[in-house]
Amino acid sequence: MSQSNMAIQRRSFLKLLGAGGLMLSMPALATDKPLLYSQGDAFVSDGVLQITPTGEIIFLMPRAEMGQGTNTGLSMLIAEELNTPPELITILHAGVGEPYKNPLFGMQMTGGSTSIMAHYEPLRKTAATAREMIIHAASEQLNMDPTSLQLRDGKLWLAEKAYSLGDFVERASQSKPPAKVILTPNSNLRFIGKQQKKVDGLAKVTGQARFGIDVGSPGSDSVINGSDQHIPNLKRAALLRCPVIGGEVKSVDASAAKQLPGVIDVLTIFNGVAVVAEHYWQARKALSELTVEWDLPELAKQNSADIRQAFEKALAEEGQTAFEQGDSRTAIANARNTLTADYHAPYLAHATMEPMNCTVWLQDDVADVWVPTQGPDVSQTVASEHCDVSRDNIRVHSTFLGGGFGRRVNQDYVAEAVAIAKASGFPIQLVWSREDDMRNDFYRPAASARMSAAMDDQGQLQAWDVTRVGPNIMGYTIDEAAGMYLPEFLPGGFVDWISKRGHGIFENWTVDPSSVEGLWEEYSIANKTVRQVTVDPGLRLGFWRSVGHSFSGFFKEGFMDELAIKAGIDPLDYRMQHCGDMPRLAAALKKVAEMSNWAQREQLAEKGRYLGVAAVFSFNSYVAQVAEVSVDGGQIKVHKVYCVADCGRVVNPDGVAAQIEGGIVFGLSAALSGTITLKDGAVEQSNFHDYPVVRMNEAPEIELHIVQSTQAPTGAGEPGVPPIAPAVANAVFAASGQRLRELPLRLT
Repeated sequence: MSQSNMAIQRRSFLKLLGAGGLMLSMPALATDKPLLYSQGDAFVSDGVLQITPTGEIIFLMPRAEMGQGTNTGLSMLIAEELNTPPELITILHAGVGEPYKNPLFGMQMTGGSTSIMAHYEPLRKTAATAREMIIHAASEQLNMDPTSLQLRDGKLWLAEKAYSLGDFVERASQSKPPAKVILTPNSNLRFIGKQQKKVDGLAKVTGQARFGIDVGSPGSDSVINGSDQHIPNLKRAALLRCPVIGGEVKSVDASAAKQLPGVIDVLTIFNGVAVVAEHYWQARKALSELTVEWDLPELAKQNSADIRQAFEKALAEEGQTAFEQGDSRTAIANARNTLTADYHAPYLAHATMEPMNCTVWLQDDVADVWVPTQGPDVSQTVASEHCDVSRDNIRVHSTFLGGGFGRRVNQDYVAEAVAIAKASGFPIQLVWSREDDMRNDFYRPAASARMSAAMDDQGQLQAWDVTRVGPNIMGYTIDEAAGMYLPEFLPGGFVDWISKRGHGIFENWTVDPSSVEGLWEEYSIANKTVRQVTVDPGLRLGFWRSVGHSFSGFFKEGFMDELAIKAGIDPLDYRMQHCGDMPRLAAALKKVAEMSNWAQREQLAEKGRYLGVAAVFSFNSYVAQVAEVSVDGGQIKVHKVYCVADCGRVVNPDGVAAQIEGGIVFGLSAALSGTITLKDGAVEQSNFHDYPVVRMNEAPEIELHIVQSTQAPTGAGEPGVPPIAPAVANAVFAASGQRLRELPLRLT
């Protein structure tokens, strides 16, 4: 797109297709005034809502669909203001463009449980504007009062007569947009708050939905410029990487691999040796015939036992202050009733069901990239850095994602695929194996925490002091994003230098919020201090579902249980006594107590079942959980989880339930068995046999209550994760008397 168009897009929300239909973009959060301009093209690829001359309603989805129900939830917002069922709206994956940026991030990122939160009002305004413009155009064209017209079920209605919306788009494109639109009042909501089946559910269960790994497969042509097109001479690639992440090729003997059937070429790229073949298995099999000598990085000196020892030693260091209110140290020093405990959480992998993959076709000064990604604009930037094509000429075709959980924020697999395509001269599809995926992740950071507190004679908290030790995520993600904001004329080496300096500046100037989030927010305590001590072994890190809350929830809620026991107060009541600043969290705790019959837990214990509670505020949502657990022969069995979730106004209750329940199971996998360990810098785990996840026969019954709220929508994709580990650990304490302060949970 031209620079002039880009300038307009930064401040506009309305686009028109002179003869091609009505195209609208989301309003910027900073202004309610639209700027109007027209384009004569039949289709504009950087708007979010189009009504075509044939009357079709097309929604270009700005967020990635990775199973979390974004297609359904966001289309329901459009549907509400167009008074049209979501099933009648055509959804297409958006490309890269200014209108598709997440308003809360300033970049085209899907994550942080923000999809509904960020788009609830902007998308509704976009659709309401389209509605009013169509009705206004129809009133002029039909010479009727606007109040006699209604947009309903994808048609424009005048009494009992239905017109195609396409009949009015040409006139609408020539009219002035309304300065202000009125959204459907809450009392008249037709779709928002109602159960809605996934709009892409049928396509997924029948195999019609196209994931990244499906690109180039028989019967699955690839979309280019809005139409299906076969990728000619597509080859498959597999890549052998250094056993220690960050290592580089010193030498390679590929003679044996080149003799295998189907092998076309063996190439060395920036981080490994690639085999290009006619078929995937041919390429994968040839990797075992390569003899490679590696230059090992500093990470090769690291072992898990040494890392743990370094963390424990660092707990005594001062660190950087992340949050301070009052004087916790003085309060603890002067108190008669104190408690200190150390907690630890390991590195974790994402283990998405669809492994990383990317398909690339380089043609002269144009590149097409098909990729399951959480950040298409970052994919575009990374692709540009590894070929001779400018960002504006790289077309990113987003696909469905077979799970994301934060892993697909990072674009290493895009860089690899582009580098292989450039070196080979062929269009290629790179597919990772499960072992590649497990051993080359951007991992959830390991962390340790020293939790200290002081109580008065009645057991009420007077001081809260936390030292968190571990590495920080942001330094491992800023490098990729930096290229998006730097001029393309800068040499690649200089861009890399700036990126690395950005990493260093971030580390030296401030505390990474994701390292300490969730360590102090929930409870009303006069004196609170949180410090961060950075110890970074060098294993690369990424955003993992619920990010810092995934370990801070375990630290904080385990310690709150210890404090309640020491004070001789019911653990659930103890939390409620300290929720003065968070009445919605207190309400969630009260409700989950009713659901789980918490007051009668001693009678349940007589049957060998024990309850544990935890409550976490994350992603602006309030979640309380009670886990029902038994312990037999040192084995922990989670039978049932009671959960209350307050996520503000709910757009699709079925979607929220799926996300909260899925978060519980995801978090339970980590709580019971999740750990990534290093030996001489190499990740020891390789597949689900040594990195197990909760299977269907192991999954607990879940009883969920979603709070009916009129508050603004908040996160749902991640808040179900943090409370489950501490809830289970606290139940295990009730069952065994053994306090588990380390994940995964293991009885000794």
